[in-house]
Amino acid sequence: MGLSAFRKMVSVPQLLQSLSFGLVERLWITVGMTSSSDLEQIESRIVSLVKDFAFLHVDDSVASSCKPIADMVAMQAVTSSEGGKRLRALLTLDSFRAFASEDVLERDFDALLDLACAVEVFQTGALVHDDIIDDSDLRRGKPSAHRAFSTDTHSETIGHGLGIMLGDMLATASVDIADKAASKLTYGSNVVAALLNMHREVEVGQVLDLAVELNPLNDPNELVEASLNVFRWKTASYTTIAPLEFGMLAAGLSKDDARRHALAVGLPLGLAFQLADDLLDVVGSSRNTGKPVGGDIREGKRTVLLADAINAADDGQRRELIDMWEADSRSETQVQRAIELFRQTGAIAQSRNRIADLWHASKSAINALDLSEYRKSPLVKACARFVPDVRANA
Repeated sequence: MGLSAFRKMVSVPQLLQSLSFGLVERLWITVGMTSSSDLEQIESRIVSLVKDFAFLHVDDSVASSCKPIADMVAMQAVTSSEGGKRLRALLTLDSFRAFASEDVLERDFDALLDLACAVEVFQTGALVHDDIIDDSDLRRGKPSAHRAFSTDTHSETIGHGLGIMLGDMLATASVDIADKAASKLTYGSNVVAALLNMHREVEVGQVLDLAVELNPLNDPNELVEASLNVFRWKTASYTTIAPLEFGMLAAGLSKDDARRHALAVGLPLGLAFQLADDLLDVVGSSRNTGKPVGGDIREGKRTVLLADAINAADDGQRRELIDMWEADSRSETQVQRAIELFRQTGAIAQSRNRIADLWHASKSAINALDLSEYRKSPLVKACARFVPDVRANA
């Protein structure tokens, strides 16, 4: 929503024209932070952008016998792109609002909205690939893309192959969307390079995520360090660091300043977010997450929670945990037992403490920014969305 739309909405254009910028700034940021309005715009725009990229164009030459599969993949691109909290897109918008001048806010908002959507489209592609790697059945309460393809084609091999290509297609779409958005921004010259760096970091992170699964369980401190390192590359890079960086770049900050500030705020926030997500896997519910509770345990993933539990366990508990994770699979009874051991050893409490400490570090970095309080406060609230169990004023 541009400032002109805001003026029409409140129906006091003459009043706003006469207000000092400081008061306009406060009103703009307060009304502009209406996430429900942002979510509606983000959701509808993502569908439009994905359809435009994924569906065959009129001049595309495709054999008639293959067109139904191409159309099926395009439809799944839309289906996979629907839903989600849109935290990354919202943070991109809120970062832009925190740093942009009034005229840039009004002039560039539509292009910035597309840039925010590009992050979400990339996220969807990453999730499609993640579900293949993790052999997941569900995503956001619906069949994962490769499972849907396998069912529709009656072939797991083709289903997995189409899933890989869908993930690639969405990753490419994110670059195309960002490139077009950057060309319309007042300060868009460094945006695409930042997006490509985000792609690289997530790809490195996925490699490291698989590498961690080879870590032995007899050194939990090393496992914690390696896991947090994965969080930095695979999660924080595109969940918090890049959205903050995109908003700052689009607002006119230099690439060095945008990167420095985005890392200071976004790195601890991204680590906290992933720790909270891992915690939700054992203390949440399928209704809220769209995935079975205990999925990481069922898959035998090496997590910070597991490392903390092993570190604090007595000899019997430690042996029980290691034996469970070194087995080829874990029964539902063992999943529940592992969750109970996480509680008994204090690993769940330790995870909450880690999240709180990281949130305080992120919040301190925001407070150190050279922004007015009217801009800092909404940014703090925007970042607090990533750690909903930690009070924003804690």
